[in-house]
Amino acid sequence: MNSENIKSQMRKGYLEFCILLILEKKPAYASDILNELKAAKLIVVEGTLYPLLTRLKNSGYLDYNWIESLQGPPRKYYELTENGKQFLSEIEEAWQEIKNVVEHIKQQPNNE
Repeated sequence: MNSENIKSQMRKGYLEFCILLILEKKPAYASDILNELKAAKLIVVEGTLYPLLTRLKNSGYLDYNWIESLQGPPRKYYELTENGKQFLSEIEEAWQEIKNVVEHIKQQPNNE
């Protein structure tokens, strides 16, 4: 397995986490989510984002509201539900555990 495959698998694992973190701050339009991910150097295309948003909505972690736009049609703004906030909390705990394990292993002396 090459490094690009590993990076791709890792990215899939933390993309939902990043989306939930963005929506924890405030409700957001899909384009705003894409821009924030891009600003964090995590390039995601709409074809990847929308299925994730749909899956998170169907799981009860997100909801959305249509808000009139000054330019063009109404926009769908996504926000975390109470279940989504709980799920995010669980993911944050899991993320911390992963970080701790990796840091522990990295800091172990070489026993050669």
